Amino acid sequence: MPEGDTVLVAAARLHAALAGERLLATDFRVPRFATVDLSDQTVQEVVARGKHLLLRTDAGVTLHSHLKMEGAWHLYRPRDRWRGPDFQVRAVLRTEPWVAVGFRLGICELLPTAREHEVVGHLGPDVLGPDWDAAEAVRRLGADPDRAVGTALLDQRVMAGPGNIYKCEVCFLRGVDPWTPVGQVDDLGGMVDLLKRLMEANRASGRQITTGDTRPGRTHWVAGRNGRPCRRCGIPIRKADQESYDADRVTWWCPTCQPGPGPDRRPRTTERQAPGGRPSLRSARTSGPRHGGRGAGASGRS
Repeated sequence: MPEGDTVLVAAARLHAALAGERLLATDFRVPRFATVDLSDQTVQEVVARGKHLLLRTDAGVTLHSHLKMEGAWHLYRPRDRWRGPDFQVRAVLRTEPWVAVGFRLGICELLPTAREHEVVGHLGPDVLGPDWDAAEAVRRLGADPDRAVGTALLDQRVMAGPGNIYKCEVCFLRGVDPWTPVGQVDDLGGMVDLLKRLMEANRASGRQITTGDTRPGRTHWVAGRNGRPCRRCGIPIRKADQESYDADRVTWWCPTCQPGPGPDRRPRTTERQAPGGRPSLRSARTSGPRHGGRGAGASGRS
């Protein structure tokens, strides 16, 4: 699942292959830009901004892409066969040495470079970017004390780059239930510092390894481990959906190592205002084994 470190690695690879190269042909397979041709423009740079990719040309044009949940950029030599179905292709950039192909891009659009702020200006400090400001990230994280910390950590307006895996892993390592209100978390600065260190450790690989163990099945503490024993206490890891700033996200947590309010089991949906005035939907859906209150408090979820 692409997160900020994954996108940083993708940007570095695209930059190394395309920067300074003249575009021989382009093909944008999205209706709005299907007739646009960037041929003869030269790629100046490819940079990451949180989870966003920005490819800039010498004509003042930016190709803005976002991988969302399943997107990827591939690089091929001109005669190579593409490793993916043609119907999933959203963008093709041809240069003399390389062909860059964007598959399943959640966002693929062109805009003047001078207007990039319209698509990334809302983002908070980039955890892996030159604009990183830990104090500002902590301030934004704590701005809504009633908000669940797991929801706040995924809000790209708070910090740009963290995704669902880092949210779950950081909450586990700090012993915090993801449904704990931000105002009740003892050390937001420590949580932000740990998130930064974990992402920095993966910035060269983009693999989101949080345990230090690269072997298959051993890379995470709780993420993706529903029903398997907690690496600390042995209680089965649980999962449930948690509200995010844009859509619900599956959250994994240990009900013993992360005591707290847990997900609300009452079937309800209510609308509330998210930061920025946009209504967001709160829902309650859970799955996983129950364990008769062994350290789980009211319930557990992450």
